[in-house]
Amino acid sequence: MRLLPITLMLCLCTPAPAYAWGSQGHEAIALIARSYLTPAARTRVDAILASDSDTLTGADMAARATWADVWRGSHRFTSSWHFADIELEGGSLDAACFGFPAFSGVASEGPAQDCVVAKIEQFTRELRDPGTFDAERRLALKFVLHFVGDVHQPLHAADHQDRGGNCVRVSLGGTRTVNLHSYWDSVVVGEMAPNAETLATTLRARIGPEQLAAWASGTPRDWARESFTVARTAVYTVGSPPGCDRDAAPIPLPAGYDARAREVAAVQIEKAGVRLARLLNDALGGQPQEGHQPATSAEAPPVRRSPQSIACSEQADKQNLHGDARRTFRRRCMRV
Repeated sequence: MRLLPITLMLCLCTPAPAYAWGSQGHEAIALIARSYLTPAARTRVDAILASDSDTLTGADMAARATWADVWRGSHRFTSSWHFADIELEGGSLDAACFGFPAFSGVASEGPAQDCVVAKIEQFTRELRDPGTFDAERRLALKFVLHFVGDVHQPLHAADHQDRGGNCVRVSLGGTRTVNLHSYWDSVVVGEMAPNAETLATTLRARIGPEQLAAWASGTPRDWARESFTVARTAVYTVGSPPGCDRDAAPIPLPAGYDARAREVAAVQIEKAGVRLARLLNDALGGQPQEGHQPATSAEAPPVRRSPQSIACSEQADKQNLHGDARRTFRRRCMRV
């Protein structure tokens, strides 16, 4: 393994939150996706982002792909939306997604008990629905830009009773250790390229017509199950036992694990870029990519909202209300 940047080495011994792919990976996914957008979809994406005054991240498509992680810091009710952790032994996507409860309403307002798969479905429907109000459409786009990346990080789709690998420490040689989740988020991606632009260019050049046709298909549920399989066959081969023992000795990476991890992560990032473009093309007026078959999952029809509901949401936006405060305000507003 080549030497890691000093700034990364300083972080390796401290616990890290579950941020799939880190900023570099999410930005690379958005850049790959952008190269596959139809002109119509790209115009719509840029127009939506241009209307957004939020300053949490930069305003371009790549920067906005990191927005949901920053937003989560002050909106903790969105934490579960970033993953669908299928238990390695005897788990199911249905259980990881709280049974996929029936949903109606505004996707950005909850519920807290929801998973990345359901949120991709909900926010994509809002992007597609011409009745979605502008503020919600902006949120929907930013969440979709991020969540498609999340669902392709294997440890955002699998769990071994270890918080998606956050409880498993692995050794990088010498005194350097990092938890397994952070290893896949940041260490592996950092080893592939020095920045998002280089990573996107390198990986985009590897995607041929056959891969494009094969990957631009399926549904978010299919992608989550695929990521789970990757976790089983490529991530959890470190040999960690089930459970969350943070005091356990670090596990040395098996021979060849690092090179295998880089290739697996590269393919997952490539797939995420292709599939993000597919969703945006479908939702925002572009033509489907070659090889895409329209999703046939049991999606609920778009929610048609009354003028009063839209007006109440716009008032909540002006007051910068979110989460429980937003829901309480809207209930009161709708009674007027």
